Amino acid sequence: MFIVHLAFQGCLRGQDVAYGLTADTGGHIRYLLDLVQACAQDTTVDRIVIATRLFAGAHGDDYAMPEERISGKASIVRFASTSPGYLPKEALHGEVASLSEALIAWIAAQPVRPDVIHAHYADAAVVAARVEDRLGIPFVFTAHSLGRVKARALGHLAPDAASLAHRIAAEETALARAALVIASSRDEAEVQYATYESYDPGRIRVLPPGSDLARFQAARPCPRVDATLDRFLREPGKPALLALARPVARKNLAALVAAYGESPELQARANLVLIAGTRGDLDDLDGGMAETMRELLDLIDRYDLYGRVAYPKTHRPEDVPALYAYARVRGGVFVNPALNEPFGLTLLEASAAGLPLVATDSGGPNDIVETCGNGLLVDPRAPDEIARACLRILDEPGLRERFVAGGARAAAAYDWDRHAARYHALLRALGAAEPPLGDPRQLLICDIDNTLVGCDAGLSAFRLWRSEQEGLAFGVATGRSFHSAMAILEQQASPRPQVMITSVGSEIYHLDPNGVSYTADAAWRTIVSRDWNRAAVQAALSGVADLTAQGPLEQRPHKLSYFGDAGSARLARGALEAAGLPASIIHSHGRYLDVLPPAASKGTAVDHVRVLYGLSEDDVFVAGDSGNDVEMLRAGRQAIIVANFSDDLASHTALKHSYVARATHARGVIEGVAHFRKLPAHAD
Repeated sequence: MFIVHLAFQGCLRGQDVAYGLTADTGGHIRYLLDLVQACAQDTTVDRIVIATRLFAGAHGDDYAMPEERISGKASIVRFASTSPGYLPKEALHGEVASLSEALIAWIAAQPVRPDVIHAHYADAAVVAARVEDRLGIPFVFTAHSLGRVKARALGHLAPDAASLAHRIAAEETALARAALVIASSRDEAEVQYATYESYDPGRIRVLPPGSDLARFQAARPCPRVDATLDRFLREPGKPALLALARPVARKNLAALVAAYGESPELQARANLVLIAGTRGDLDDLDGGMAETMRELLDLIDRYDLYGRVAYPKTHRPEDVPALYAYARVRGGVFVNPALNEPFGLTLLEASAAGLPLVATDSGGPNDIVETCGNGLLVDPRAPDEIARACLRILDEPGLRERFVAGGARAAAAYDWDRHAARYHALLRALGAAEPPLGDPRQLLICDIDNTLVGCDAGLSAFRLWRSEQEGLAFGVATGRSFHSAMAILEQQASPRPQVMITSVGSEIYHLDPNGVSYTADAAWRTIVSRDWNRAAVQAALSGVADLTAQGPLEQRPHKLSYFGDAGSARLARGALEAAGLPASIIHSHGRYLDVLPPAASKGTAVDHVRVLYGLSEDDVFVAGDSGNDVEMLRAGRQAIIVANFSDDLASHTALKHSYVARATHARGVIEGVAHFRKLPAHAD
């Protein structure tokens, strides 16, 4: 496989990247180089090229080299464009035509054409679309950050409106044309992209970046680094609130300084350490970085924080682990107050080094904190909330210990080898599509968690069994969102479902003919929208005792999700009945409560798919393990309860017709299908 990556912004080189040298020389370059390094280990990958812009000027001679070897398989190729010098990303749209022609000519001269092009950032996607038009090479897209999100986050601080309009238009092109869109987090896939007209959730996959965290896990203090910071501080032994980010408006460092400046209690408990890039004179800083640094210095002066804030001008890349260690040994906290953080690599690094987190609730940190349990999420526009979260961690030793322990899970959860394996499987699937079953004779629908997955040996047996089932369409029905479900299925190397019933039956997606992407079932969306007044239902439930809303990512257009016990579920039903609002309430595992449109459930969704496939009720198998599977199991004639069931499923009066397997997880599913296939037709 031959992969070409397009990455035109910033100062990109193979070694010793000068992060922060310009406003565009940031985390996307680290992501790309780490991805290429991981991908090069795969024996099925023959060649990797990073295509970037060639320019000369004050930033150094490295960026004028036409080609740079990274490894035996990987290299950087630089293409000249209309403008000879360095350009910020806001001006790159003017180079699209010349870069496209240069890339097309280069590909034509290669002995083997690329199998796929991977575009990073918006203008690269426009170039990739032009190459596809001329040469037919498909492309995938990674945004890294999005123009609409930036505009919303920065408001009046947003850059020139015309350049932002170019960027948003390019992103619309990317979403409309890319064969696959790679997102770093569910927030990006389900919230950020949803603001675009070309949003198509079925073509988006959440693949969190990996991270080489070994050097951060082994982070040790460095006397030189300690001395650099201590010279700013009157009491250098106090806990340190550490922030590490480029001084750009989106990183929102000013809110952290304001949070600290407005809180005498926080000032008394901790010092503030700002590692805001590397700089010489302020006037030499690129783009808006000089303005941001002046704002930070003005806030330090306004709140008279001298002796309590460290803000060194420079640091070396190799100093970063020691910076984390500085905060760790002092019992400090890592703070990321960004208005939006597409992923949050520094959060993983800090966690691996033993620091608890206070992080923005906008973007990738949602996924990181949910996965690792390593910190608190805050509204980045609320300085008082930032301060309270920092104080809470400083003042509650048990909480701090729990978050530090959670951070130790980061290395296992965010691994580049696993990322590369999923990434390559998707790229190969694009080149060798396995279309969905055209005329199925039977249909199997499984719950995911604790039914299909949960036992590696069982899933391995299921993969083999599934490959031998001619005429059997396979699907899943889950409480997870589409992107969350796809992530767990691909991580576990599950067989690819022909149909995805997600968000407790409120959404349905069908596999496209290319065998990779999915299309939402518009007819089902129309059905579940009837008699559904989401805002009114939410208002009616707002006063129910002990009913707590789950996180924003668990709320869907046709699903409201809460935490609550059986008593809360009864009160919720009563509140909706009193308000005259039809809805379906699904309670499971003793604590999860989902409120759906009256027409929505896993059971009704399965029946919709059955009719669509032209199958009888005796041609459908359904399998589950918990309370949110009851509607599906109740409605299915051939219902399978796996042996590791919960919520007293096997004794449920409405499920007496079900087969309770002796085997757990996926083996129980296989056992159940075999049981029903042995029965006479139409047996109850």
